[in-house]
Parts: sequence; C-alpha cells; structure tokens
Amino acid sequence: MDQNNRTGNFKVLVPVFLVSLVVLIALLVFQDRLPWVDRSQAVSPTPEVSSDVPQTLEPTPEPTPTPEPTPTPEITDPEALLLDWQDPPSFVSKTKGNNHSVVKKYADGATIQYQVLQGGKPVDYMPDYTLAFASDKAYSLVEGITTFRGNNYRNTASFGTADIVEKKLEIVWSHDVGAISAANSFWPGSGWTGQPLLVHWPEEIRNLMNIHPEMKSKDLVEVIYPILDGNIYFLDLETGKPTREKIKIGFPIKGTGMVDPRGYPLLYTGMGINENNGKYTEFKFRIISLIDQKEIFTFPGKDPNAYRSWGAMDSSPILNRQTDTLIQPMENGMVNKIKLNTQFDPTTGTLSLNPQITQYRYKSSYSPNSSDQGIEGSAAYYRNLMYICDNGGTLQCLDINSLEPVWIFDVEDDTDSTIVVSEEEDGVYIYTANEVDKRCASTGKATAPANIRKINALTGELVWQKDYTCYYRNYINGGVLGTPLVGKNDIADLIIYPVCFTGSQYDGKLVALDKKTGEEVWVRDLSAYSWSSPVDILGSDGKTYALFCDFKGDMHLFDPKTGEDLDVVSLGANIESSPAVYGNMAVVGSYAQKIFGVRIK
Repeated sequence: MDQNNRTGNFKVLVPVFLVSLVVLIALLVFQDRLPWVDRSQAVSPTPEVSSDVPQTLEPTPEPTPTPEPTPTPEITDPEALLLDWQDPPSFVSKTKGNNHSVVKKYADGATIQYQVLQGGKPVDYMPDYTLAFASDKAYSLVEGITTFRGNNYRNTASFGTADIVEKKLEIVWSHDVGAISAANSFWPGSGWTGQPLLVHWPEEIRNLMNIHPEMKSKDLVEVIYPILDGNIYFLDLETGKPTREKIKIGFPIKGTGMVDPRGYPLLYTGMGINENNGKYTEFKFRIISLIDQKEIFTFPGKDPNAYRSWGAMDSSPILNRQTDTLIQPMENGMVNKIKLNTQFDPTTGTLSLNPQITQYRYKSSYSPNSSDQGIEGSAAYYRNLMYICDNGGTLQCLDINSLEPVWIFDVEDDTDSTIVVSEEEDGVYIYTANEVDKRCASTGKATAPANIRKINALTGELVWQKDYTCYYRNYINGGVLGTPLVGKNDIADLIIYPVCFTGSQYDGKLVALDKKTGEEVWVRDLSAYSWSSPVDILGSDGKTYALFCDFKGDMHLFDPKTGEDLDVVSLGANIESSPAVYGNMAVVGSYAQKIFGVRIK
C-alpha cells in the first residue's frame, strides 16, 4: 500500500477511534470504573434489578452516622483524631444551671446533670489542649500487655504470636502468694479482674531499675501483678522467679494495674478494699516509680466532692501517651482526667510528675441513687469518646476532651464487664453486657436476663440485643462479669462472652455471637461459671486459639470457632482473674494462692 492510501485510511480511522474512545469513557464513567478516579469514599452503586419482576419501591432510610474507621497509615495526632460529634438522634435539650452545672435531656425523658471541677471547684471547663486516642494498635510503645485488655479499645490480652503445635497446656512454674481477711470475707490469691501485666523492658530502662542483677542481664519479660493479698509481685515470665522485691501495699487490690505505655518506669494502681483483718486505711490511687519502687504521687479515693463515699478503684487506668494524660474512673462516681506533666530522662534516671487533676461528676436519671454511682468496669476509648457504665445501669459516652456527655443508655442493671470498641466495615461499635443484680435484689425475683448489646459508638443507638436468663446470687452476681473476646483475623465475625448462672447458681455458658446479627454461632454449657475474661491467641499458623478460666479452677485451651476444648489444666481453685499472654506463655493467679505460668505448647 502506498503512502497516499495509508494517509487516507488514517484520516478515516481517527474519527472512528475518537468516537470509540468517547463511548468507552462514557461507559466507564457510567460504571464508576475510571482508573484515575478515587473511589475510596464513593457510595456503592445500587444493584441491578431485573425488569421482569414487579418491584415495590421503599423509601430510602437516612443512614445512621458512624465514626470513620481509624485512617491507615496510623494517625496519632490528637488534633487530627478529634471527632467533632453532632448531637445524637436521642438528644432533646441542654440547659445550664447554677454553679456551672448542665442538664442534658434525651428523647426517652432521661436526663444527665454534670459538672467539671478543677481544684475541687466547679468551673466552666474549656480544655487547654486536645485529647484524643489513636487506634488500639498505636496505644503502647512497649512490647507486652500494659493495661487491662491491652489498650484503649480493651480488645486483647495477648501479645505477639504463639507457635502452637501440640495444642496442650503445661504448668511451667508457680509462685506462692497470700490472703487477707476483710469486709466479712476472705480474699485469697488474685481475684476479679486481676489481670497480670507483662512487660518486655528495653535494655536502657531495665538497667535503670532495681531489678536483681541476674535478671538485669537477661532479655527480661517481667510479670507485674498487684493482687488481693495486698502485694505487688515482680516475676520473670520465663521462670517465675522474683525479679525484685514485692511492694507491700497491705490492702487488697482487685482491679488491674497499668504500666506506662511509653515504656517509662511507672506503675499505676488503685485499691479494692481498705481493710486488712480489722485494720482500716484510706483508699489511695498510687503512681509508683519502678526505678526504686517508691510512690511519687497519690490521690484519695474518698472525695468530698463525690456523690458517693465509697473510694475503691477496680477500674483499670489508661494513659494517653500523646498528651501525657492519665484517666481513672472511680467507684465514687467521678472520672479523673490528670495531666501528669511527666519529666523523665533515661540517661540520668531522673523522673518526676506535677499532676493537674480535672474531674467530671454526674447524676443520671437511670442511676438516681448515690450507691449506683460506682464505675467498676474499665473504660474504653475511641478517639475523644470514652465509654463507661455504672452500678445503676447508666451507660454513657463522654467526650473526654471537653468532658461533656454525648449520649446515655439504660442497660437496666449493674455493669462491671468492661465495654469493648470494635471497628467494623460499616462503622464503629461498642459491645456491653450487664449482670443480674439490682433487678432481682429490689424485686425478690430469682432470675433476670443478662443483656448482651451491640451499640452504635457515636449515636448510642441499639444495633442488637441478646438475652440470657440468669439466676441471682447475693454478693456473687450472675450474668456477665468477664470482658468479651473480640474476634479478629479468622474469627473476625465473632464476639465471645462468658455468662454466669444460666441453669443454677454455679454453672454458666460460653457463647459465640455473630457480630452483625447477634445470633448464636455456638453455645457451650459450663458446669462451673466463669468471671474470668477469655483471651484470643494468634498462632504462627494464622489460626486463632483461645483461653478461658472457670470457678472450678480449670484453664481451658479451646477452639474459638467451635467452642470445643483442645486441652484443660487445673490451677487448683477458683480463677476469677483474667489471664494475659506473651508469645506462648500465659500468666494468671487463682484462689489457690498461687500465680501460674502456663505454656501453650
């Protein structure tokens, strides 16, 4: 073909090509498939509907607003994480009263009155810095489990992966502990929540501390365990031998302590009982230097500004490392937000604090009595939103930055099980479950339902609820006391709860519910109830394994997909405490007055 013919054909082909290109682009635009278009925020197209089938058109519901999942890569700047929340659908009005008090009213007629105090005086609070948490993965800079259930979402008590081959449990070591008689009861070993802290100290920090010389020279993972016998124990994860002298508090510690997530040598712990065999003391929250094991700051549990006089601190503290802020909910009904002003120089080993305390107090129409004010479960946090529930059944979402309640929800009974935060494909949610306590105590009924709920984390709207009829037992409550196992990886669709006294005052169930629907995936009858929180463990094979402990004193290694036991080992007596896991090693204490190190083989 000669040049003229090639030129003529090209002139014919150009319009054809251009028309085809325009048609192709139009099709891609119509299908939202242009390769250079960012579809990450796009709404999915409506599914195609066959014209052969008659259709009933339903009005499109307004979507429920939910917080966006934490961005990837991880953002830790509080300013970028701050949620500018809008009033939830249940909100009705907000009225300012005397002495800087505010009353918020909601659609069901419920109210919450609140104040913020500084220096013990109510103030018109305006924060002078921004407080918001990053995701669970960004909580800690130190390897290990440094607070109850590991982070601000309260969704794990295991660190790393475990090389699980034999699927067996082996007691590697045990360490003897004591007991205390107090409050008309006997407090042996460790109890609820009683989770140990497991810390892999960096060499630089390890060398600053008063650790025994033979322990300083090894790559130490330290077990730090405040327990019921009034002591704080320091043990080697590998051998169970003491790494340093125990700290003698002298009064029972029921809750779980906290190690500073920045890797600073600081330990934080409250108290559970202020009596020891007829001797009484003041409730204290303590911050202890782990350089020399001395207290460097305390504040009292009994507060003249609190509506309730009981000063215990079963709730585990949390620390926002980006802003140097400690948060401690109290059984007196107060929430303490403490700017620590920490000064730590690892080169010289100097450490100091200059804490400034801001307090939040409230009265809820759901929890009208002062005895209802106590907060025993540990708070969970999503960005600047804090989730707590009290003894009277008031679940509230509190903006921890501005100290203003966002929404409240009536869960109908005492709630000690810690709330957990779950980021899911369609939004961010919390899971909570109550006890069988006040509803039976006030009516004389033998049973009541324990209610497991999934709730929209931003709006407070109920997604689903699953009920289990449970027996009431004075002082040792039925229902849910343990914090749930939040499924991840290959069990990401599950949430697993222990439920107490479902057939009698001694038995229970372990239930796995579908996160989306709340329906049972499996349920397992237990001959001995469990207050202990189950723990998920990621195997090196990519499979998830799990542990739970019970009233009989057994630790169970089980398959969380089916609920079936893989192995069981006895730890001698009731295990109310929740285990923590580092690699292949689990640690927990029991009423047998021992702390155990158990290998998952």
